[in-house]
Amino acid sequence: MDSSLHLPRSTRRPAAGLSRRQALGLSGVGLGALALSACGGSDGGDGEAPSGDSGEDFHFTSFALSEDPPSAWIEETLTGYEADHGLTITTTADAYNDALNQILLRARGGELSGVVQLNLEWLAPMVATGKLVDLAEYASEIDYTEAALATGQLEDTQYGLPWTTAAIGLIANSELLEKAGVAETPVTLDEFADALRAVKDLGGDMVPYAASTGVAQLKDFVFWLETFGSTLMEDGSSTLGDDASVAAMEWYKGLYDEGLIAAGTDRNAARNLFSQGRTAFYDDAPIGAAIVVANSPDADIQSKMTPTSRPVLAPGDTPRALAWGNLLVVVDGPGAVSGAEFTQWITSDPAIALEYFGVSSSPPVTETGLADEVIQDDPFLSAFTEKITATASTSPLWAYPEYAQLETAVAESVQAALLGKQSPAEAMAGAGEAINSLL
Repeated sequence: MDSSLHLPRSTRRPAAGLSRRQALGLSGVGLGALALSACGGSDGGDGEAPSGDSGEDFHFTSFALSEDPPSAWIEETLTGYEADHGLTITTTADAYNDALNQILLRARGGELSGVVQLNLEWLAPMVATGKLVDLAEYASEIDYTEAALATGQLEDTQYGLPWTTAAIGLIANSELLEKAGVAETPVTLDEFADALRAVKDLGGDMVPYAASTGVAQLKDFVFWLETFGSTLMEDGSSTLGDDASVAAMEWYKGLYDEGLIAAGTDRNAARNLFSQGRTAFYDDAPIGAAIVVANSPDADIQSKMTPTSRPVLAPGDTPRALAWGNLLVVVDGPGAVSGAEFTQWITSDPAIALEYFGVSSSPPVTETGLADEVIQDDPFLSAFTEKITATASTSPLWAYPEYAQLETAVAESVQAALLGKQSPAEAMAGAGEAINSLL
């Protein structure tokens, strides 16, 4: 997602979040690593069931092992699992910023085995190595949420099991909306625009919607493309430039021209605006909302933060949200079956999930875990899960190893339209052409 989702554990939070680098944060992938992933061999794995036997030793590669927390908890949990199952788990702790490149290099060199932690965006490059097994049988009897389970799927194969899952969604300032006379949370795009105009009428230096308009986060525009019915990709080609994408761009440009969104706003700037009571809406994950609470001069800001379903084009449409989180995948080879069994256990055992929540603030990924009173008693997290995470999905661009470049192509085109350098139709057509040239 973006590195601005990283949060120190000491930061005060209103709800669930992750440790500093556990949140989805890949801002780009090196061309070399992408090339390696695209041409990786297919010696084992390749979407088949894991080979080997239960009870074998296995390896665990995790960027969370380099984070404090939750590294101490993970190490203790691994030690307990070793003792309970009579096996040995060796580990590799990659620093987050270099984790994907290192994982792909080891996969290419035949040096990667066992269980590997990935961010959601990294799944396609890993699948392209041809090393991953199908974990469908290990998910079949577990009550993973539908949204969580889908994050580990690609090409109709369950390559990963969810370890942490949340989303980036819309968070509202209930006090500002009340002051603006907005009595009901907007459901449709028209109601949303009317609410923004009412907030603007409050005067001052208000930014009604602190949309991420800085180029680094303009990939957030995928939210709105899907809201208008754009598929972005079909049969390996981009659909951008079609009527739905142009309508989305025209609507977004209209917000900009009316002063309902502002230029050059990145995620951190949006959080600052919200913490200062200068915006009624912004997009974030639970971990980012914690930063708002920690930095706000308003001691009551937490009580005013309201997770809100994204407005839809027509009543009855499914609100869009972008999933983010971590997966555990298994590389075929030594210890693959043992690794798959461990992966199922650590992602679904209710007691372990609540322990991990206590350490990392990462909510469980199963229906059983989310129903626990510890989770239900957190009003922000409960509302965020119900209104945002429940309908979250991964970006259509993440199905491609070149996803980071594809997101950049979209972001640059959206920026060109907002700044008036291209018409909405030209910008969306240009984005589609750029994406197709990269694939």
